[in-house]
Amino acid sequence: MSFVPNTEDDRKVMLEKIGVGSFEELIDNIPVNVRLKRELDLPSQLSEYEAYKLLEKYANMNKSAASHICYMGAGAYDHFIPSIVGSVLTKPEFRTAYTPYQAEVSQGTLQAMYEFQSMICSLTGMEVANASLYEAGSSLAEACMMANTHTKRKTILLAGRINPNYLETMKTITVGLDLEYKEFIGKDGSADLDALKAAMNDDVAAVVVQHPNYFGSLEEVHEIEKIAHANKSLYIVTVNPISLGILEAPGNYNADVVVGEGQPLGIPMSYGGPYLGIFACKQEFIRKLPGRIVGVTEDQDGERCYVLTLQTREQQIKREKATSNICTNQGLFMLAATVYMETMGKQGVKEVAEQSFTKAHYLADRISELDGFELANDRPFFNEFLVNVPVEVQEIIKSAVDKGFLAGVDVSRFVDTRRGLLIAVTEKRNKEEMDSFVEFLRTFC
Repeated sequence: MSFVPNTEDDRKVMLEKIGVGSFEELIDNIPVNVRLKRELDLPSQLSEYEAYKLLEKYANMNKSAASHICYMGAGAYDHFIPSIVGSVLTKPEFRTAYTPYQAEVSQGTLQAMYEFQSMICSLTGMEVANASLYEAGSSLAEACMMANTHTKRKTILLAGRINPNYLETMKTITVGLDLEYKEFIGKDGSADLDALKAAMNDDVAAVVVQHPNYFGSLEEVHEIEKIAHANKSLYIVTVNPISLGILEAPGNYNADVVVGEGQPLGIPMSYGGPYLGIFACKQEFIRKLPGRIVGVTEDQDGERCYVLTLQTREQQIKREKATSNICTNQGLFMLAATVYMETMGKQGVKEVAEQSFTKAHYLADRISELDGFELANDRPFFNEFLVNVPVEVQEIIKSAVDKGFLAGVDVSRFVDTRRGLLIAVTEKRNKEEMDSFVEFLRTFC
């Protein structure tokens, strides 16, 4: 039977309502050369059980961090997730169909949002945070739009190598604003401070830096802050939240806006998403903040309760007053991050960061001992580092899968001007796993 529920009479009525005489007239604007001119080659229909078995077969073809020792990073990291995270997420009280509008019937969700905001502020050293966005790329786009709105300027300077996926998302979302993006990247992938300083002018809305950057290196964030604020431009910092367990909080070096990817905070890698966008800023920008902010107050009985204090969305305020068209927060993953941070606590996040840092440096030292392998630069790094290798990077990556490793990320896939294997290490890796990975790499010497 057909899966299209509309009868011919239904189609006729719809076409009449649209104002066309036929389906062909409806699609007249679609060029003939791109239209499908053959029947779809679809397999025979399957029963529910047969379809399930087929999909299970396809799923088992995937190589994941569950089946392989993972050294992949570049924005998604294989951290341990406490079982309580999944336990809370599966509670029906939280698995709602959509985000809360009526505060009086959504106290549990609103409380989680409030706690998330509070912990993000504590982690980043910022004064306010929203109740999350979609992922790091859209958060960065919102930060650039905020800078444009606040300064009335059009140029965004990118200091150092920023995750290419974030940049593509940012440029796509902001395309209608005609913003101009300029990159200032030194040979080692870090910010070219002299060129950045020389480029500052009255049209620069913001300076953006990723810390650690896409190649894992730490940037000169204090120097970049001086350059940005000397020109009255906003200073936007993109972070890995786990790194803030041991790195200085951006609020301490006068960042105006902090964005980041919340995936390391108790969210599975999931083949690239969905993830969680972090957005925090100084108090002075609170009314230009995208999304929503939950506040705490008292009800008529004097009991503590939570409300949507600011809702700068076009669905809830006058469209011309809206700061963004973000229609929801990433509610379920915001909850995951909240439970993760509350479970780990300050000391737990610090320990995860310290173990990731220490183990990454152990592995980097071991790899550097191999003939033909060397670190791409000598800059300090957190848990991720770029390695120059003696063979094609894809040769290593493909061979590693057969040996039980996800070896890392081939940066040439995203950065045309650079070759190298980007390796990330988390607290999950142990000495035996890292030593066996080094022995695997030795076969390419």
